[in-house]
Amino acid sequence: MTTNGFERKQTVLMFPWLGHGHISPFLELAKKLSNTNLFNIHLCSTPANLKSIKTSHAIQFIELNLPPLPELPTQLHTTNGLPSHLMPVLKKAFDMATDEFSDILKNLLPDLLIYDIIQPWAPVVASALSIPSVVFITTSVAATMVHFHLSNRPGIALPFSTIYYRSYEFGKVVKSLEDMRKDEDFVMECVNRSSDLVLVKSFKEIEGKYSDYLSVLTDKRIVPVGPLVAEPSPVEDEEQNSVMQWLETKAVGSTVFVSFGSEYFLSDDDLEEIAYGLELSDVNFIWVLRFPKVERKLSLSEALPLGFLERVKDKGLVIEGWAPQGKILGHKNVGGFVSHCGWSSAIEAMKYGVPVIAMPMHLDQPINARLVEEVGIGMEVVRDENGRLSREKMAAVVRHVVVSKLGEVVRETAKKMSSNLSMKGEEEIEAAVVELLQLCSLGGGGGGVGRSEIGEV
Repeated sequence: MTTNGFERKQTVLMFPWLGHGHISPFLELAKKLSNTNLFNIHLCSTPANLKSIKTSHAIQFIELNLPPLPELPTQLHTTNGLPSHLMPVLKKAFDMATDEFSDILKNLLPDLLIYDIIQPWAPVVASALSIPSVVFITTSVAATMVHFHLSNRPGIALPFSTIYYRSYEFGKVVKSLEDMRKDEDFVMECVNRSSDLVLVKSFKEIEGKYSDYLSVLTDKRIVPVGPLVAEPSPVEDEEQNSVMQWLETKAVGSTVFVSFGSEYFLSDDDLEEIAYGLELSDVNFIWVLRFPKVERKLSLSEALPLGFLERVKDKGLVIEGWAPQGKILGHKNVGGFVSHCGWSSAIEAMKYGVPVIAMPMHLDQPINARLVEEVGIGMEVVRDENGRLSREKMAAVVRHVVVSKLGEVVRETAKKMSSNLSMKGEEEIEAAVVELLQLCSLGGGGGGVGRSEIGEV
């Protein structure tokens, strides 16, 4: 691609929420846009987040310094490892950084702001400087569609029978929406304040009908930018090497990878049922366990059932903190992914053709789990009517997906999904680039200067 229709590259500021599940897709979109040679990309986040991102010569990083709060040290200016009781404090500090962000915009004067669904003040600041802005939603279209439907059309059934909340999930969802109505429904405000379009991390083959309905609900055009899965980093340290070496000793498709994301910490009850469920399943597993950063940390042997590590030592590898997820999921010996169904993890499973054992915990994850089942690449471990996990149910689902003859359909569908994704190419991003160039031409930011007619990209 060239700078069709512009005498210079267009400057774009990307501004994600402070969670890894948001920063990662923003960074991948930044790389895709930068690779077109049509944009100069800047990504803004806190130092706590930026230090964990591999530097890129093509993308400029801008530090956002949150105001100091006594209960929130600077190393916790990220959701990674943040104890759940400090999440409202982090959101408060983020909202208090409006003036700091305004100064960043004034200094950079980008042609376009791409922002997240947590900060409805960002497009307001941009608008005051005549900078066009567009929201980028990193959760599934289906989950966003459900949120807008429940808010705009309460009491009316969703027009899709396969997407729903179970009874034990619905109470939490209703309470969450009620809490938002008391204050500000930031998701709706962020979408309402976007230009006439909304960017989504998705592709039409799996969420086309949900995009169409979300467009009706929001009166915006929904523009997919593709799956945006990061390429795995090279294995760099001894610990990562030992994980991959352990995996090499197992049979093809015999091992499950178990991870519930960087921002969720298992309850004692869930942790116990999952441990016994894995043991009962009798399959090989790699389990990544995470604990909050500032609370007293238990050792793995203290956190897990008595004698568990000894009993599973030949079949299981339990890792604290982090593991090379992309490399593990892409390995031939992995045959299943026990996942919370955060959207990035669900998409990653699709890319690598790994069937999902879905164990949603909260937020958008239940809807993502239904979507995973709908497209045929996974099966959910359904909790009881009180929301409790069962070790027996979990073991049965793991064995069904990974081992049983009946699970072959799921395994084959997952492989086919991976093959389809690898053949797709860059069609979504190419269409999105045309839309973004049109937006850049509307602004009075650092630019829109020296523009001629926009040609084809």
